[in-house]
Amino acid sequence: MRRLPALASVFVAGLALSACQSVDNTAGSPSVYIDPGSVGPVKGVGIESQDIIGMTDQMMRDMLSQPRLANAQTPPNVIIDSEYFYNESSSRLNKNSITDRLRVGLNRAAAGRMQFVGRHYADMVAKERDLKRQGVVDKATLPSAHAPKGGDYRLGGRITSLDSRDPKTGMMQRYNQIIFEMVDLESSDIVWSGIYEFAKAAQDDIIYR
Repeated sequence: MRRLPALASVFVAGLALSACQSVDNTAGSPSVYIDPGSVGPVKGVGIESQDIIGMTDQMMRDMLSQPRLANAQTPPNVIIDSEYFYNESSSRLNKNSITDRLRVGLNRAAAGRMQFVGRHYADMVAKERDLKRQGVVDKATLPSAHAPKGGDYRLGGRITSLDSRDPKTGMMQRYNQIIFEMVDLESSDIVWSGIYEFAKAAQDDIIYR
């Protein structure tokens, strides 16, 4: 019987400790959809979604106005990927988000005036061609090609930046410059060039992943 008060004290102490260690399960801010073409609530000085949309739309319009690319008597074979599109800037980004959007937009808008070569799918095509020629699979419905299609023009380019920071205020500024160029794969002529540039300033930069 003497142990009951002691057990009661332990029980009360346990409840008090549990109350002190309780977890706050209050719901946080719900996620919301935002327009990727507009400035969102989280912003820094790097290249963001609205910049990618703006630059690819501008480059697409400019390329479609180039007669050598979009109005040739025979639609040229064009390669647009990120292999020769270099990021030398301070911004961390996936280059494919730029070149993929440019290729998709051009492919839709060109309406047959340009033919797009999927060089980034070369390994996939080579494996399927081997399976067909080895008789592992049938020849499917499309006529056999002597070889995969070559390119007439290919996209190259470079992303560069210039950073500056005020040590007193912590204010940071970044100038971003993105160069797009279409290169003749026989002569090495640059048949088209485009530039997109902008500068941003912020008190504190954010982390890009």
